[in-house]
Amino acid sequence: MPSQLWPYITPGIPDELFENLPGIPLSQRELRLLLISQLRLKPDSVLWDIGAGTGTIPVEVGLLCPQGRVIAVERDGEVANLIKRNCDRFEVKNVEVIEGSAPECLHDIKVPPHRICIEGGRTIQEILQVIWRYLPPSGRVVATAANLESLYAISQSFSQLRARNIEVVQSSVNRLETRGFSQTFVAADPIFILSGEKLD
Repeated sequence: MPSQLWPYITPGIPDELFENLPGIPLSQRELRLLLISQLRLKPDSVLWDIGAGTGTIPVEVGLLCPQGRVIAVERDGEVANLIKRNCDRFEVKNVEVIEGSAPECLHDIKVPPHRICIEGGRTIQEILQVIWRYLPPSGRVVATAANLESLYAISQSFSQLRARNIEVVQSSVNRLETRGFSQTFVAADPIFILSGEKLD
């Protein structure tokens, strides 16, 4: 469902339309599009977004799946409030923000997920082990890795959990930006996006 601030049915909200806080991660638009495509959402999907940061994924998915639900998990109270403000900016009503640390807070969530997005986290292996129990057969997990250690940890966890249909995509995005008197292509930080499904 489009909002007044973003009156389109396509995802890809410009980064500058989101309220943000210094030092809080914001998934850049192009990377967000890659991540959302890996989620393979349905109109009524329930998504758990663990480590939701600024709330860009909850907002985009909330708009894309008006019959679905998004549970945004964020451990920092100030950042959790930021997610709520961004949902209000875009008139998104189907996002619930849970303030707490994963995986400990996950047992408090009443709605089981169809899809789970994990955007970073030092305890990524522990989180993956726990969320796997909540995921139904054919449920899908998408996780991001910004460094070699996270890439290895997620790959190893997918192997241990016997995930199927594993896909790995590495982003390579350049944006045109004005620097002084000239326009220059500036690379966005590359990330790996890993996805896998639970066996029946």
